[in-house]
Amino acid sequence: MQSILRSVGGYVIRSCEEKDLPFVININMITLPEHYSDYFFSSILAELPEAFIVAEIKNQIVGYIMCKIEFGFSNFRKLGFVKKGHVVSVAVLEEHQGKGVGTALMLEGINGVIIKKTDEIYLEVRVSNESAVQLYKKLGFIIKSRLKSYYRDGEDAFLMAKDLS
Repeated sequence: MQSILRSVGGYVIRSCEEKDLPFVININMITLPEHYSDYFFSSILAELPEAFIVAEIKNQIVGYIMCKIEFGFSNFRKLGFVKKGHVVSVAVLEEHQGKGVGTALMLEGINGVIIKKTDEIYLEVRVSNESAVQLYKKLGFIIKSRLKSYYRDGEDAFLMAKDLS
């Protein structure tokens, strides 16, 4: 049963289901240089279905976000471990970008980790991906650090985080 979370410009934003994973994996392969095993996608869906969200239009999946929960040092407080959400991957097919789909996916992914009572959420983004960095800033994320040679091709990443407490 599909759980529709919101609609934006004809797109349906809903919870991911197991049957959606081949389409999600295909979007990952097309849009991002970082790829994961089929098992990884399946395990993230099983671990945190509340924050594994897809966007579709006319019954075609065109984007996704998948998040997980971690425990670790805070990006905002000096001491102590916190429960935090991690945006593992988010992607929208190029022809569907600029239509609010990425924003809607991010908002629902954030909601999915808030449900689990996380203190903050973070992500890594290529420093060259200026449109994504601007979107994340618009959503309240702050650049916390630059991770040198984070990606396999040697590009740096910004670690961006948002306080949810």
